[in-house]
Amino acid sequence: MPASSLSGETKWIYPEENASLKEKIVKEFKIHPAVAQSLISRGFKTIDEVHDFLYSRLPNLHDPFLLPEMNKAVERVLRALNENQNILIYGDNDVDGMTGTALLVEFLRYLGGNVLFFLSNRSMRRQSLIVEALEYAKKNQCKLLITVDCGITAAQEIETVVKEGVDVIITDHHEPTDEIPHCVATLNPKLSNNAYPNRDLTGVGVAFKLAHGITNTLVSEGKIPPKKIDLKRYLDLVALGTISDMGALRDENRIFVSYGMPLLEKGKRIGLKTLINIAGVNPEEISTYTVASKVAPRLNSLGRIDDPQKGVEMLLVKNTSQAEKLAQELDLNNLQRQKIEKGMVMDVEETFSVHPEILKNRAIVLDSEGWHPGIIAILSTRISKQFNRPCVVIAIDKEVGKGSLRSIPPFPLLDFLKTNSDILLNFGGHDYAAGLSIKSELIPLFKDRFIKEANLRLKQEDVYPKLHLDAEVNFEELTFDFMESLKLLEPYGNENPPPILFTTAKQAWPPKSVGKDHLKLFLAQGDRMLEGMAFGKGHLLPLLRKKNLTLRIAYTPQINHFQGPSIQLLIREIIVINESSKDKTG
Repeated sequence: MPASSLSGETKWIYPEENASLKEKIVKEFKIHPAVAQSLISRGFKTIDEVHDFLYSRLPNLHDPFLLPEMNKAVERVLRALNENQNILIYGDNDVDGMTGTALLVEFLRYLGGNVLFFLSNRSMRRQSLIVEALEYAKKNQCKLLITVDCGITAAQEIETVVKEGVDVIITDHHEPTDEIPHCVATLNPKLSNNAYPNRDLTGVGVAFKLAHGITNTLVSEGKIPPKKIDLKRYLDLVALGTISDMGALRDENRIFVSYGMPLLEKGKRIGLKTLINIAGVNPEEISTYTVASKVAPRLNSLGRIDDPQKGVEMLLVKNTSQAEKLAQELDLNNLQRQKIEKGMVMDVEETFSVHPEILKNRAIVLDSEGWHPGIIAILSTRISKQFNRPCVVIAIDKEVGKGSLRSIPPFPLLDFLKTNSDILLNFGGHDYAAGLSIKSELIPLFKDRFIKEANLRLKQEDVYPKLHLDAEVNFEELTFDFMESLKLLEPYGNENPPPILFTTAKQAWPPKSVGKDHLKLFLAQGDRMLEGMAFGKGHLLPLLRKKNLTLRIAYTPQINHFQGPSIQLLIREIIVINESSKDKTG
C-alpha cells in the first residue's frame, strides 16, 4: 500500500509485538490490551517489572543507606545538630537545586538545627562558586556545608573549603569527572562501584534520601518516636524538582511524583499555592505538564536573570502577603525571561536563514556576545529537539564563553568533554544535558572538534526525527473506560510520555484552520467520527484538502470538557495512505 509521509523525514517506529507477554499482562492485571502493549513498547519484559511500575508505593523506596557514605553523612549532620553548629545548605540555581535546598532547610530546622542557605548566582566572571559560599559560611560561623544538586565536579573548590575548617557533604546527581572531591561524604547515585539501584535520582531526590537516612537513624536509635517526622510532607518539593529537572519517571522518581502531585493540588505550601495561582493553573487540574510548562519556568527565571535565593524563600514562606509579593516578582521575571528568549530565538532563526549550510552537519554549535547566559539552556534544548541533533549554544562575555549542551542518545556528551578538557575551563552535567565554560579564543577550535566528532559518529538516519508508537487502537476502542485505564501509565514525564497510538481513518470532510498554525481534522472509521487537533501543522492544509483521503494518524486521545465531555484526538503525525489528484476541493 503506497504511503506518502506529510512529516518530512520523521521515521515512525512501530511497536514490537509479543502476543504471549501481552496476554499474560492483560490476564494478570486485568487491563486493556492497548495498555499492555504500551508497556511492552516501553521495554517491560516481565510481569514483575510491570507490577513494580504500576503499583510501587512509598514502602518500595530504596534503603537510603545503599548510597555509599550515607552513614558518614548522617553521622556528621547529627553531630552538627547535637552541638548546635551552624549548617549552610548550598544549592544550585535551578528548580532542582531550589527544591532540594528548601527541603533540607525545612527538615533540619524542624529537627532544631541552625540552618542557613545560599544559592549559586552564576555569572561568567565568577568561576569558583563554592568558594563564594565559603565566604558566607565563614561570615556566619558555619561548621558544615551541604551541597544540593552540585559539587561533584568541584574538587579544587571543595578542597579550599575544607582547608578553611568547614566540613563538606556533597549531595549531587551529575556525572562525576575523574577527580572525586575529598570531603566528609559524597552522596551521588552515579558514583562508580555504587550499589544504589536508581541512577536516575535528581538533586532534590538525593537531598530527600539524606533526610530519609537521618530520620531512619533517629528512629532506630530511639531518639525520636516513629511518627515525629512525616517525610511525605516534603514530596511536593521532590515532585516539583524531579519534573523540572526532567528526571526519568521510573522507579523511585515515579513514586515521588505520584505522591507529590496530590500535595501540590492541595496547596498546603503557601508559596507554591500562590505561584500556581499566579501562573494561571487551576489547582484541581494541575499535572506534570502544567508544572513543567507554567510553574517551573517562573522559579527557573530567578536562576537565569535574577536571584535564585528568592526561589527558596518562595518555597519556605509562611506569610500570605509575602508569598503574593514574591509570586508577582517571579511572574514579572518570567515575562522578562520570555522577552530575552524571544530575541535570542530571532537571532538563531536569522542565522539559519543566512547560513542554511549549518544544517548539513550532524551537530550545531552557535555562539554570540549578545546572548544572555541564563537563557542558553532553553535555546540549546529547543534547537536540539527541533533538528534532532547535538547542539551547543555559547554566550560570550569578557572573553569567556558559557555553553549549554544538549544531545541525542547516539551521541553522549561527557566522554567528548573529558577528551577535550584541554581546551575547557570547566564542564559538568549529564550525557545528554551538560554545561561548559571556555575562553572565547578557543571556541572555533571547540566548534571544529565537536562538529567533526558528530559527523564521524552519527549516521544521517540518527538525526532524522523519530516517532515511537505504543499501540494500534481503533476508534471503537476509544471509550471513557479506556481513557480511565490509560491513567495507569501516569504520571507522564521524561521516559514515560503520554502514549502515542495509531490507526487508519478516512477524512469525513476537509480540515479547518484554527489560529495561525493549527488544524482541526474530522476523521471517520466505521460508524464513528472523531475530531482531531493537529497543533503546528497548519502548513499541511493544502495537502489535506482533498476528497476521500485515507490517513494513518499517530495520536494521543484526550477528554475535551468543552460543552460536555467528549474524546478528542491530539494528532502528532499524519501519513497519507491513498489520494487521488482528481479529487481536490477548494
